[in-house]
Amino acid sequence: MQRRHFLASSAAAVSALAAPTVWSQSAPTLTPIKFTLDFRITGQTSPFFLAQSKGYYKDEGLDVSIDVGSGSVASITRIASGVYQMGLGDISSLIEFQAKQTGTPLVQAVYQYYNRAPFAIIGRKDRGITSDFRSLQGKKVAAAAVESTRRAWPMVARKLRVGDDFFQWSTTDFSARDNVMVRGDVDAATYFHDSAVSLFARMKLEDLSVLKYTDAGVNLYGNAILASNAMITQNPGAVAGFLRATNRAIQASFADPVAAIAATKVREPILNEAVELERWRITREYIAATDTRSHGLGDVFKRTLEQQVDEVAEVFGLKTRPGVEGVFNRAMLPAQRDRLISA
Repeated sequence: MQRRHFLASSAAAVSALAAPTVWSQSAPTLTPIKFTLDFRITGQTSPFFLAQSKGYYKDEGLDVSIDVGSGSVASITRIASGVYQMGLGDISSLIEFQAKQTGTPLVQAVYQYYNRAPFAIIGRKDRGITSDFRSLQGKKVAAAAVESTRRAWPMVARKLRVGDDFFQWSTTDFSARDNVMVRGDVDAATYFHDSAVSLFARMKLEDLSVLKYTDAGVNLYGNAILASNAMITQNPGAVAGFLRATNRAIQASFADPVAAIAATKVREPILNEAVELERWRITREYIAATDTRSHGLGDVFKRTLEQQVDEVAEVFGLKTRPGVEGVFNRAMLPAQRDRLISA
């Protein structure tokens, strides 16, 4: 009896000594990253939410929070200020930003999300607008005051060799753009092509003409994943991990867009699944543009980016022209084999 009591007491003692060791174990510390979108949450950015919901970021040791944005310029400013470490923003806007800075760039692109900018003007066929940009002559075109598609129009105008008075701008809010188109207050409006699905839901696509800037020979890189200089220099491993996780999610979104949109709806329940699936279908065309077949997702051709720097500098009258190495930093890109289109 005493022996059994001794053994039981000894076992309890061992357990008591061992338990604190187990309790003191904790999960590895995750590196926090605050990521800003360029605009609101839609199917355009569904891979980021898929990566978050599937735990891809946590797999890379990251704790990623994603906030809505208010335009590319705001995204760049947020990152430069240090409030956000990474975000999504337009390459042309980044070129402009860097042209006004001196010294080491405060913000760099590290992964090209839109391999081609989805800039387009959507016109009403009943107003005589066709797939020919010249059909816009003398028309009224709606656009927000500060908006990438509108700001890039001079690049198309140069290709067409037309002047500033080719058509009349009608300044309106983003939220009112569809309304003025449906009512017929204007003949056309500027859009990100994939943002126009809200209009397509209200007007028949066969009644509209989609004039893509790429069809005019304007080959611009669009929104890219951006990172602060502090993040790049102090924790390049975290940046690389974020890009691996996001690239993984982009590939997964290509393979299963329904799952990607479902993950996005968790964050933004009011989204219409059918609308967002159509939006993502268009977005994919610009993410997986022709260039990506050779160098993979996320990368750029140096010569194409050089031409874009020259074009932006010329059109916007920049006093300096940033070097492409300062604009785009490919050092942290995932391996090419992982960036090749697999679905």
